[in-house]
Amino acid sequence: MPRSTYYRVLKPVEKKAKVSRTKSPRALSDEERLEILALLHEERFVDKAPAEIYATLLDEGVYYCSISTMYRILHSAKEVRERRDQLRHPEYKKPELLATGPNQVWSWDITKVKGPAKWNHYYLYVIIDIFSRYVVGWMVATRETGILAKALIAETCKRQAIREEQLVIHSDRGPSMTSKTVALLLADLGVVKSLNRPYVSNDNPYSESQFKTLKYRPAFPARFGSIQDARLKCRQLFTWYNNEHYHTGIALMTPSTVHHGRAAACNSRRQAVLCSTYAAHPERFVKGQPKPLPLPQEAWINKPQSSDPAANSLAQDCELELPY
Repeated sequence: MPRSTYYRVLKPVEKKAKVSRTKSPRALSDEERLEILALLHEERFVDKAPAEIYATLLDEGVYYCSISTMYRILHSAKEVRERRDQLRHPEYKKPELLATGPNQVWSWDITKVKGPAKWNHYYLYVIIDIFSRYVVGWMVATRETGILAKALIAETCKRQAIREEQLVIHSDRGPSMTSKTVALLLADLGVVKSLNRPYVSNDNPYSESQFKTLKYRPAFPARFGSIQDARLKCRQLFTWYNNEHYHTGIALMTPSTVHHGRAAACNSRRQAVLCSTYAAHPERFVKGQPKPLPLPQEAWINKPQSSDPAANSLAQDCELELPY
């Protein structure tokens, strides 16, 4: 038995009786409160605020109570609410999307790029596969419309041979993304549409990260000379991104390698190089034979958290690769 329990048994603490609060002598009686509530319900006062009622009664030479007391009486009767009909935002469900291979979940977005003069810009549409980080489709246009987005998505799905119920396309709630034109196209193609929660930029991390990587590229110009120049430069940039850029989120492989199923062969070649290096100089590797980074087996948008806090902590401690 713990020591504290032993002494508590010897000298049990007596529970103090609850003391009922005495009513303040300044408080209104129940009859007076009912009288004031009935006054507030009168036809001439039913559509007025307590401050107006208070002022009207004072001008008539009558005083019942203060403005705050009127509010307290109305609140106790559950009659205090916003008189105007306010817009109530619905509860949006957090999108939780999982991809275990290419062409299962795409993320797309539109960003502005600067044109040749001030206030002149173009719109860059980009569709990226969240598992392989491969840019499957892009387009530079002079405006942002649902018709152009429809054409890009349709052509990209055709080139990637997307079947019905194979793909989920995720985006924010921009006008092109929520347009009826795009919605009807996705329904015809059998593609599931997923949208961000309003004002939540974290729901579309892959597109935002890809835009940052592209715009921080030294070859990305401060301004494009024309729409033709923008398309030429973007073609070069996306060729570099897909085929030459070693992405930290996919075990330092290029998006093209992962998207076209060459990741296992790439890791085998890397393992052979590391094995030969270790055999030649084992003393240089304190922790034993090195291994190439493992390719993540899944990619999430808003991965659901486990109900077990210990499991969440362990998952965070074991995470080695960057999320994107």
